[in-house]
Amino acid sequence: MSFTFTDYAVEVLVDADKPLTYQEIWEIGKSKGLDQRLNTTGKTPWQTLGARLFVEVRDNPRTEFIKIGSRPARFFLKSRASQLPDDIIEKIEVSERKEKEPKSKYTERDLHPLVSYFAYTNPTFSRGKSILTKTIFHEKSKKHGYSEWSHPDLVGFHLPLEDWNPDLIEFNRISDNNALKLFSFELKKSITKGNYREAFFQAVSNSSWANEGYLIAAEIKQDDELLSELERLSMSFGIGVIHLDLNDIDSSGILYHAKYRPQLDWETMNKLSEQNDDFRQFIKDVKIDYDSKRIHKSEYDDVIEDPESYINKIKGDV
Repeated sequence: MSFTFTDYAVEVLVDADKPLTYQEIWEIGKSKGLDQRLNTTGKTPWQTLGARLFVEVRDNPRTEFIKIGSRPARFFLKSRASQLPDDIIEKIEVSERKEKEPKSKYTERDLHPLVSYFAYTNPTFSRGKSILTKTIFHEKSKKHGYSEWSHPDLVGFHLPLEDWNPDLIEFNRISDNNALKLFSFELKKSITKGNYREAFFQAVSNSSWANEGYLIAAEIKQDDELLSELERLSMSFGIGVIHLDLNDIDSSGILYHAKYRPQLDWETMNKLSEQNDDFRQFIKDVKIDYDSKRIHKSEYDDVIEDPESYINKIKGDV
């Protein structure tokens, strides 16, 4: 008899000390090697697990599972329900709010080359366009007390010099439209229930000047409630969210798209130029490229050629 997704959940929950989300059930089972016993070829087996559990508790009166709470829903074995205190959900939520970022050997700055790689190569983001980035070193800024939450970690731009006729580029210069598109990136190692609001509103503050602003993280807790909140904030404030997948960098993707702002915030850009030499040089370099109709890639962050080896290095796997 084949090993099913419900069997998988039972084997995890029989030892669980609290109700778990389907994502947590998947990760714990995977750490025990249970995923190797499943006969599945799907690319997102954890989603299949979640679907099976939701259907089980909804439609099967003889199910082994109970669902506790919502947003996110958590699952537990019906046979062990009497072991749970009445305030179990409240205790879990308090614990999650105190949750600290997972420890890792790499730093946020170590992730910058991977953001540059993503912006330049990821087809869902660049759509085949050459988007280059530049790191903004906060420590170079003047008047630190007045510049908190105003500097993005990286900035980026796109000029359609390879796609547009040179005469059209010149015509664009004297028109009301602008071929230039500017990006702002706020980078975090991880986003959890404990830090998502601060991280998101830091991205809002740091990205107000650009056409598109993004919050990027290498680790985003797979929690329905957290993802729902990120989606709500993204829709409300126009900031996009990107998952930088260190397990498969080319599977990185946009969770929520940024809202395009056609007008740049010139006052904020002027403030950033006065406060930070990196930002001022970035503006200068983009202007030179626009005037010369040629992108000088050496002025921007390098796009690494072997991201997998780089990831292994920063994670300490080599």
